[in-house]
Amino acid sequence: MSTDPPVTDAEADAPRLHLSDPTVRTFAQLLVNVLLAGVINFTVWFAITFFVFLQTRSVFATGVIAGLFLVAMVSTGVWFGSLVDHHRKKTVMQASALVSITFYVTCLVIYLVTPAEEWTDPGSVRLWVLIVLLMCGVIAGNLRSIALPTVVTALFDETLRDRANGLVGTVTGISFLVTSVISGLLVAFDGMRTCLILAIGVLAVALVHLHFVKVPEVLSHAAAEGEPRKVDLRGTMKVVGRIPGMWALIAFTALNNVLGGGFMALMDAYGLSMMSVQAWGFVWGGLSALMIVSGLLIARTGLGSNPVRTILLVNLGLWAVTVVFPMQASVVWLVAGLAAYMIAMPYVEASEQTVLQKVVPYERQGRVFGFAQSLEQAASPLTAFLISPLTQFFFIPFMREGGTGARWIGDWFGTGDARGIALVFVLIAVLGLVLTGYALSSKYYRLLSRRYQEAPGDPTPDAGPATESAGADAVRPVV
Repeated sequence: MSTDPPVTDAEADAPRLHLSDPTVRTFAQLLVNVLLAGVINFTVWFAITFFVFLQTRSVFATGVIAGLFLVAMVSTGVWFGSLVDHHRKKTVMQASALVSITFYVTCLVIYLVTPAEEWTDPGSVRLWVLIVLLMCGVIAGNLRSIALPTVVTALFDETLRDRANGLVGTVTGISFLVTSVISGLLVAFDGMRTCLILAIGVLAVALVHLHFVKVPEVLSHAAAEGEPRKVDLRGTMKVVGRIPGMWALIAFTALNNVLGGGFMALMDAYGLSMMSVQAWGFVWGGLSALMIVSGLLIARTGLGSNPVRTILLVNLGLWAVTVVFPMQASVVWLVAGLAAYMIAMPYVEASEQTVLQKVVPYERQGRVFGFAQSLEQAASPLTAFLISPLTQFFFIPFMREGGTGARWIGDWFGTGDARGIALVFVLIAVLGLVLTGYALSSKYYRLLSRRYQEAPGDPTPDAGPATESAGADAVRPVV
């Protein structure tokens, strides 16, 4: 006799993604393709950061790399969003891979003809040419990250989108898991050469695979088909302005990213001050498994009835943890803090995507996703460019033995270069707590929450009647 608890009506009717459905299988193939491209682009991103720090030992240089990356993200977001709206999603993904391959081939040639001693000089022109071209190849992959949420909107009913977004987070987690281990080992034993060869080969495979993926009818034409092919920034801003509380959400995320930019600029230097590049890569690999678990959990349970609230509550917990983990120079504390980060981030990303997918018209979603991304990250480059020299020339000397900070704070916090970075982390986290607490008490949070609850369920232009079942039949068929 079975001892399993009885299945309730609510559990039986809960929405699920079933691989028996052809649309879900197609979505899975697209996710695998995005995974291939994401893994290799993340590998290049991690590898060049590791490579530059190990060759030059310059915190300033790694901070500038982070800043360049964010500048490129900001400057291309709106344009990429327009490309996503005005072209077929599959075509956009294919173009993304082809452009990245071109840049990586160019970088491989430069790397092979450049003397090794050039890479040890943080002021080397060839080093920065290599960095910029690599960043261009990585940024081209961002077309996929803007296109993928719009694919989720087109394929799935609103009851399934948060779960599909959870799977997108799982793919990101797997990318980090594979990437961190691969990039650390490649850089430690072969510099950038094998990394670039691998990048070219994997993207070529992804390009061929995508050619044979049969997409549903709803993706066989551009979302904004028939509209003039222009960026239309003014029209996109009007769409955002008509959604109560949306400007506030974008502003909150932008300010949050200002603070996050500090971590992006300093985290590798902080971790590498405690362990080897191989160990740091394996740490990120292990932690990324938590991101996979988090994404799978979202895919099973969803995000709750109010994803706007989920964004703020998760951020509140995240900043609280971040105040604590830098307090001691401990690998255990560092890993515990990063573990909380990896579990939380899929919830934040999936929640924001779910909100936008419901309240923004489908034919505008690419531009709104790109516009939001640009604004949200606009201040991060400034943080990345400022925080690294500020840390290098003020906070690190401030916390060295005999420094003013070391005398003021006392022995319990510790002294040395890494403790200067840790102090920056603590100050950033305190500001994050204040910002999130204010957002939770604001009227804009209530306005956007109400709009999400009241928005129509399906923003796609060819939406039919809402499905009665929330199971596998709640997706559009493949033709």
